[in-house]
Amino acid sequence: MQEFDRFFDNVFDRGWMPMLHRDHSLWERFAGFDKGMPKVDVIERDAEVVVRAEVPGFEREDLEVSVSDRSVTVKGEHRQESKEEEGEFYRSEITTGSFSRSVPLPSDIDADKAEASFKNGILELTLPKLNKATRRKVEVK
Repeated sequence: MQEFDRFFDNVFDRGWMPMLHRDHSLWERFAGFDKGMPKVDVIERDAEVVVRAEVPGFEREDLEVSVSDRSVTVKGEHRQESKEEEGEFYRSEITTGSFSRSVPLPSDIDADKAEASFKNGILELTLPKLNKATRRKVEVK
């Protein structure tokens, strides 16, 4: 199975996708994704959990976020259509992209107080914890 996975990884590597290289906007749309999934950072602080997701090529309106006590799900879907007409020649190319990713959270959060912002292809969620954690230093002996 590992050889089979390596084969597909190599086939779908950048070098095997020349059409994506010619259309830079198409490549940029998916360059931030690892096998179709956005890269995600989960940062745990004393009073909150912050989740950041890279979603290049998507607009705010393309995104859907749902939050439960212990997980976050981010979905995105967009459709771009380009048409060319020249004499009897007609060409239409439709590109679509979508993803759905669920991320477990390190602690219980207050889903009712969750906030989301989106800027420059980065979705950031601020999720207040139900119980504020107290940290203390532990001496290493």
